[in-house]
Amino acid sequence: MRLLVLGGTVFLGRHLVDAALARGHEVTLFNRGQTNSELFPDVERLRGDRDGDLSALERGSWDAVVDTSGYVPRVVRASAELLADRVEHYTFVSSVSAYGDFSRVGLSEDDAVEPLAEESEDVAEHYGPLKALCEQAVESVFPGRSLVVRPGIIVGPHDPTDRFTYWPVRSARGGEVLAPGDPNRQVQVIDCRDLAAWMVRLVEDRVTGTLNATGPGQPLTMEGMLAACGAEELTWVSDEFLLEREVGPWMELPLWVSGPEWAGLLSVDISRAVAAGLSFRPIEETARDTLAWASSRELTKAGLAPERESELLREWHDRSG
Repeated sequence: MRLLVLGGTVFLGRHLVDAALARGHEVTLFNRGQTNSELFPDVERLRGDRDGDLSALERGSWDAVVDTSGYVPRVVRASAELLADRVEHYTFVSSVSAYGDFSRVGLSEDDAVEPLAEESEDVAEHYGPLKALCEQAVESVFPGRSLVVRPGIIVGPHDPTDRFTYWPVRSARGGEVLAPGDPNRQVQVIDCRDLAAWMVRLVEDRVTGTLNATGPGQPLTMEGMLAACGAEELTWVSDEFLLEREVGPWMELPLWVSGPEWAGLLSVDISRAVAAGLSFRPIEETARDTLAWASSRELTKAGLAPERESELLREWHDRSG
C-alpha cells in the first residue's frame, strides 16, 4: 500500500509512519519539515503548507491518505479536493471534541456534533465545531471512501501536551501527590501506538464511516490510572476546594474535569471501535514508557507546579483539621 500522511512527526504522525512501515507499506510524508527532519530517512518527504502551498501534492497518486493535521474546514477541503482523483481512501483524524453535548455519559457516533455558532477559523475558540466541519468536508469530497476517527485523549511517548505525562512524572518524584476530585470518576485515554497501529489496519481494509477511538477496553477510574502511574501516597482533594482556589481543570490538573456538563467527556462509547479491532496495551505499560521518554524533559504545558501543589495540600490539611 502507498500511504500519504498529512501532518508532522511530533506525535501521532510519527507513530503512524512507524506502524505503516512495520507493516511493509510505502509512506509519503507531507508537512513543512520544521521538526524531526532526521526521522525516517528512507521515507519520501514532500514539503509544503496545508494553508497556502499544496504544490507538492499536485502530482502523484496513493492508495490512501491519513490526515492528522486538519483543523480548518477550508484547508481540509482544499487538500481533499486536490487528491480526490488520485487517492482511493481518505482517513481524517477528528476528535471527540466534535460532539455538542458532554453532559451525557456514553456518547456514540450517532450523537449530534456541535454546530459552529459563528463564522470563524479560530481553532482555539471553536476546536470541536471546526473539527466537525472538517469531517463533513472530507465526507463530501470522498463520499463512500472516507473514514473519520474521533480519538479521545491521545497519550504515550512523544506526547507534546504533557497532559497524561504529568502523572507518571509526578508519581516518580515521590511524596504526597494531590489527587483531584472523585477517585471513582471515569478516565479515558488511548496510547498513541495502539491508535496508530489500529488506524493503519483500518486503512488497509478501506473501512469507512465514523468511529470513536479512546480507551482502555475496560472502565478506568482516576484512582486506577494514578496507581498505574506509580503514585503511592495519594491525598484526594475535593472538586469544590480546587475550584474555590481557581485550580484549572484539564491542564493545571490533567484529566480532571468537574461539573455535570462534562460528565460524558471521558466516558465515550467505543464499542464500535472495539468491534473494528481496536485493542489496548496495559495502562501500566503506557505509563512506564511515557516516564522513560519524559525523564529528561521539563514539563511546561500541563500540571501543577511543585510549589503550588504543596501550598494546596497544606491548605487542604489545615481545613480538614
